[in-house]
Amino acid sequence: MSVNIEKELEIIGEYSMPGIYGAPDTIVPKHNYPITPKENMLRLLRGEMPLWVPNQTLDNNAIQPMVMPDARARSFGGTDWFGIEWEYEPLTKAAMVKPGTRRLSDLTNWREELVFPDLSAIDWQKDYEENYKGRIAEDRLSYFVIVNGLFERLADLTSFEDTFCYLLEEPEELTAFYDKLADWHIELIKIAKEVYHADMILFHDDMGTQRSTFFSPAMYDELFVPQYQKITKAAHDLGMYICLHSCGCISTLMPLIIKAGFDAWEGQDSANDKEAIMKEYGKDLAQLTLYIIPADMSTEDAIADIHKRVDTLASTGRFGCRLRDEKPDREVNLADELYRYSRMKYLEMN
Repeated sequence: MSVNIEKELEIIGEYSMPGIYGAPDTIVPKHNYPITPKENMLRLLRGEMPLWVPNQTLDNNAIQPMVMPDARARSFGGTDWFGIEWEYEPLTKAAMVKPGTRRLSDLTNWREELVFPDLSAIDWQKDYEENYKGRIAEDRLSYFVIVNGLFERLADLTSFEDTFCYLLEEPEELTAFYDKLADWHIELIKIAKEVYHADMILFHDDMGTQRSTFFSPAMYDELFVPQYQKITKAAHDLGMYICLHSCGCISTLMPLIIKAGFDAWEGQDSANDKEAIMKEYGKDLAQLTLYIIPADMSTEDAIADIHKRVDTLASTGRFGCRLRDEKPDREVNLADELYRYSRMKYLEMN
C-alpha cells in the first residue's frame, strides 16, 4: 500500500489546548491525518491496530478543570477538596502536602472528622461553557484527569507510615472508608462524562517506590481491586475508558490492574521494564507514558531513542505517549518523527 506520509504531516489547522497539571494553555498543529486522532487512539484502547503511535500531546484533549480544588492545590499549592494544605515547590514544579499537615487524626475517626465534598455545589456547566466549550475538538479523544486516588488520599489525610499500619490493622475500617471514597469518585466520573463529554478517565494512584510496590499483591488484591472494579465498571457503563496513572516499580501488580478493569496503565519508565511488561500483558493492558526527550540529548540520539521505543513497545499497537521535547529550538520536529516512523512501522506490519 502506497501512502504519502509527508502529505499526511501537512498542517491544515490548529487546536487550542487547555493546560493540565498547572501548565499554560497551548496551541498545537492539526495535521492531514488519514483518520481522526480520536479514532486512532480508540483503536489502541480497543486492542486494534492504530495507524500511528498516538502522541497525546497533539492527539488528545486533556481536561482538568481548575474548579476542582484538588487540581488547583496539586498544581499551585493551597487547600484541596478534603482540606489538606499543599505547598508548591518551584524546583520540582509540583506541590506536596505541607509538612506537619494532618487532616485526619485516625482512620477510625473518618466519619466524624471528614466531610466529603458536595460535588453539586460546583457550577460545572458554567466552567465548561467558559473554559472548554468550543475548545474540546471532537476529532480528538478527551481524557479527564483525577488526582489523589484511594491510597494517596488516605496517606495525604494522615501519613504514609500510618496508612501502611491501617492496611495491616484496620482492613474493615479501611474498606468502609474506601467504599465511600469510591462512590464519591464515581459521581465525579459521571460529571466528567455528562458535562465535559470525556472519553477516558486518567485516574491517579501511585503504588510504589523506585524499587518495589508499597505492599504485597495479595494486599492490593484484597483491599484495592474490589474498589477499583466499582470505579472502572462505572466508567465502562458510561461508555468510557479508564487509565490508571501509577508510578513506582509495580510490575507485580499488572495482573491485578487488569483484573481491576483498567484499560490502560500510565507508568514510570525509569522504574519498570516496560518492554517486558508489554510483552507479557500488552494484549490486555495498553501502556501510556510521559515520554520526555531531555534538552541535552543530541538530535541523532533522540531520533534513535524514538525508533527504539517504537520498535520495542509499539509493535503491539497498544502504546501511546505524551511526547515532550525539552529543547524548543531543536532542528528536527520529534513529534513528526514519531508519527513518520511509527506510521511506516505499522504499514510494514499490515
